[in-house]
Amino acid sequence: MRRFGNRLGDNAIQHHMPDLPGLTQAGAAAVLDCYEAWHSPPRATIHEVTKMAAGASPVQRQDHSLDHPELDVLPEWPLETIGVLVTTDPAPHAIPVSWPVRAGDRQILISLKYDRGSLARLRERPDVAVLILGGGNVAMCARGTAHVVAEEMPDAADYVAVRIDVEVIDDHRQSAFAVAQGIQRTVLDDESELRALKGRVTTLQSWIDSKN
Repeated sequence: MRRFGNRLGDNAIQHHMPDLPGLTQAGAAAVLDCYEAWHSPPRATIHEVTKMAAGASPVQRQDHSLDHPELDVLPEWPLETIGVLVTTDPAPHAIPVSWPVRAGDRQILISLKYDRGSLARLRERPDVAVLILGGGNVAMCARGTAHVVAEEMPDAADYVAVRIDVEVIDDHRQSAFAVAQGIQRTVLDDESELRALKGRVTTLQSWIDSKN
């Protein structure tokens, strides 16, 4: 939900959000909502501020329907999903992450290049959020703690494997519409990067299989 206090304005949203096809201004705001729910103490909501202006206190007029419902386990999403990883320093930074892997009911695996700023930030501040909008009406924000599980991935020494232990799963689905597909991208090079990505994802999936 949107909250006042340290809430970032539209200009800040544009500054911190990557230019992603399919990620609207509302979607970018949803990423910051995920961040604020995890990193900020409760503040007055838009509804509460309106009521206070009318002379009523938040306690008297609090509307719990503004809270997001939560999921008990992570949903399944398509393999080629592009997620959004939010880290902090303490301001929020959001980057696209290619093909996040569902590693269990409350675990996600991703690969990050060793020189990414997000990797440095999560090492210092492991509280992170992953927003996933995917086909099959997947619309959720997973909030939890990031852990580096491999400093060098097999056959991809410049990539680091990160596990996110999920503590809260915010359900952003709405009855008025369904998510038909998530953020999309087109490979522009000779597909060598795509082959490398498939290799990293295969490695992450193999670790899950070996654990099970």
